[in-house]
Parts: sequence; structure tokens; C-alpha cells
Amino acid sequence: MTQAGQTARDATTIASDPLVVALVRGVHGLRGAVRVEILTDRPEQRYAVGSVLHREGSDEPLTVVWSSAVSDGPGWRLQFAEVHDRSAAEDLKGSYLEIDAGPDAALPRGAYFWHEVVGTTVTATDGTVLGTVQDVYRSGGAEVYVISGGDFGEFDVPAVRDFIRIFAPRRGEIVVDTDALDLAPPKRRRAPGDPDRPRAPRRRSGPRRPKPASAPGTGSPTAADADDAPARPNPFDVLAD
Repeated sequence: MTQAGQTARDATTIASDPLVVALVRGVHGLRGAVRVEILTDRPEQRYAVGSVLHREGSDEPLTVVWSSAVSDGPGWRLQFAEVHDRSAAEDLKGSYLEIDAGPDAALPRGAYFWHEVVGTTVTATDGTVLGTVQDVYRSGGAEVYVISGGDFGEFDVPAVRDFIRIFAPRRGEIVVDTDALDLAPPKRRRAPGDPDRPRAPRRRSGPRRPKPASAPGTGSPTAADADDAPARPNPFDVLAD
């Protein structure tokens, strides 16, 4: 859930779909605990003992019996009543965990769920379409939107006012300041038939010039010269005497 963008409509929104609140990144210990990436603004509430989560696309419950924030790094550690050993926990790696949203999932003014942001068209202040939001992740406590699909390629936009001028995912509009992002389109690769493409220098045609012969008394002797040269004495013959 994101708090970015204060231009949202005033009414709060109650989501009717399941909400993703965690991504299982690894396992912890031998009793089936898992380490998750936080995908919610309220981990203390979402991961509280007694909360029921589900693997994305599954109705099987995962009841939290123990939870704790990771003290030496990001994320939380969760223990589920239905997961009894490390092998079962390994099966959860890479899975998104979601909750059934109800009345308590109502959002305050200016807040959006991540699934509302993903897919929103992103434009520059001059109206240039930059792409759509492909993903959302956290970095240093802030949210970052991954944009791709336009001439600028893939780039990240931190969810702060310095970069985002309009933030209205529910009406399909996000406007960013490309100058503040120091964003420039990638250099265009020229096609082989492009008339503006630089041409490689052409080789000169015609017979090659013969290499000059070595002057007498210089360079290495030819094979015939080597046969005519007097044999050098073997110094080991002297030692043998």
C-alpha cells in the first residue's frame, strides 16, 4: 500500500480483492519459519499472531503463530501453524502471501494499494508517454515505481513530490518530472540502411606493393645461404679433448 500522491480523491476505498502483504524470500531455522519481504505499511497488524494469510491463488490458510521483525536486516520472520518443518517452508519460497481484505482495509486520503498503481500510464510534464508502472518495491523505507514500455526504456521513480507532479492511479494518470529525474532517452541505434549511419572507410583496390628485399649483408640469411655458411665449431668438442 502506498501513501504517495496527495491528489487522490477524498473518499476512502475499500478493496474487495485479496491484498498481497508479503513475499517469502527465505527460510529460518528448522521448524518452518520463513523470512518475508514487507509489502504492507502495517506489518504489525498484517503479521500479528492469529492473522490468516494465503499463498497467492490458494485458499489454504497460513495462520500466524509467531512473528518478529528482523533485527539485523529488512523484513520479518513468520511462523505458521500449518508449516511444521524446513522442507514445507522451502515450498513457500518465492510465493506472495495475501490477506482477505475487509472493512479494515479502508484506505485514508491519498493512499493506494500497490495493485492499483501497477499498470498505470506514466507521462512527462509535456505529455510524452514514458510507459506504464510494471512493479513497486521498497528501498530505504520509501516506495519506488518501476516504469517501462516507452522510448526511455526501464527506469525507477521514487515516490516523492520532487519527481512526481500528479499521482492519480484510479483515473489512470501519473505525471513525472523528467528534468528532476535527469532522464534522457537512450541513444538510437542506427539501422544498417540508415543514410545518416557513418560509413566504414573503404579499402583501396589494386595490386599490393611488393615488400623490399633485404640489403646485402643485412637481415637473416636465406635457406640456400644457410647451407653454404661454414659450420661453427662445437665448444663441447674442445671439452671432450
